[in-house]
Amino acid sequence: MKPKFAIIGCGRIAGRHAEQIIKVGELTAVCDTDLQRARELGKEYDANVYFSIEKLLQAEPSIDIVSICTPNGLHAEHSIKSLRAGKHVLCEKPLSIHSRDAHLMLEASNFSGKKLFVVKQNRYNPPVEAVKKLLNDDKLGNIFSFQINCFWNRPKQYYSNSWKGTKSLDGGTLYTQFSHFIDLLYWFLGDVKEVKALTRNYEHSSIEIEDTGVVLLEMLNGAVGTLNYTVNSFQKNMEGSFTIFGERGTVKIGGQYLNELEYQCIDGEKIEYLAPGKPANAYGFYQGSMSNHDKVYENLVRAINEPGYEFASGLDGLKSVEIIEKIYAAAKN
Repeated sequence: MKPKFAIIGCGRIAGRHAEQIIKVGELTAVCDTDLQRARELGKEYDANVYFSIEKLLQAEPSIDIVSICTPNGLHAEHSIKSLRAGKHVLCEKPLSIHSRDAHLMLEASNFSGKKLFVVKQNRYNPPVEAVKKLLNDDKLGNIFSFQINCFWNRPKQYYSNSWKGTKSLDGGTLYTQFSHFIDLLYWFLGDVKEVKALTRNYEHSSIEIEDTGVVLLEMLNGAVGTLNYTVNSFQKNMEGSFTIFGERGTVKIGGQYLNELEYQCIDGEKIEYLAPGKPANAYGFYQGSMSNHDKVYENLVRAINEPGYEFASGLDGLKSVEIIEKIYAAAKN
């Protein structure tokens, strides 16, 4: 029997979720405080329409999974309400914008017995999967250092009349634009020991967050590296890359959004025959990450039905939030 889904938040990313939900289950209900957006998405997918998450959860007891697509600062509230109502939750990135809220989300999941997952679609980029396998198989040996570059473009109109760019609902550029890169840092190399950072806002005077950052990181495994990020790349995204320097090999995942294997030199190994990657999520006047929500939903259903199946968990989401908090705390100091 196919699972029944609800979507909370009917903005731009909700359409991406709806497209994939109907391939693996049934989209039963949608909810948004913006009546027009909720009605449009509900009509397109023949789903029941609600303007209050409380009313939806009360009126739809048969729903199995709730997909949270609201602004970052509302993820915790909406996820916790859904978990307490006895629903599994798939939360868009970031899991939350405060680690204390992420802990409350995990507590709600544990207490309810329902699973909490977070969208980390870049894990399914073909070159990312290939490098993760190299690391799992210890093909690179000890990891000495790394370099992460996130050079994207977000024009001023991106932040116009939006929750984006606010401290309370956006949280910061590392949450909204680059949390996938932080997730891969943790997924590839483990946790962070120490951080030094500088952040600045050069080009977006109307927003409350940074548009540029330079970060120095030391990992618990001893590796050191840098994270350089900006949304000021002129007119378009330039690069989203992750380079790893190991004892027995060097690899670089690059392209605009971690979609190409740009360099490899590995002792006795060569990555070959990578599957073609998906195009980036296109949002009109800007682009996001690779569109892998199909794989997210395929693996979500497996993770719910198969205990122990590896999928981006609430705990993974918490680690990203903790690392970003460390970076912002270091920048303040």
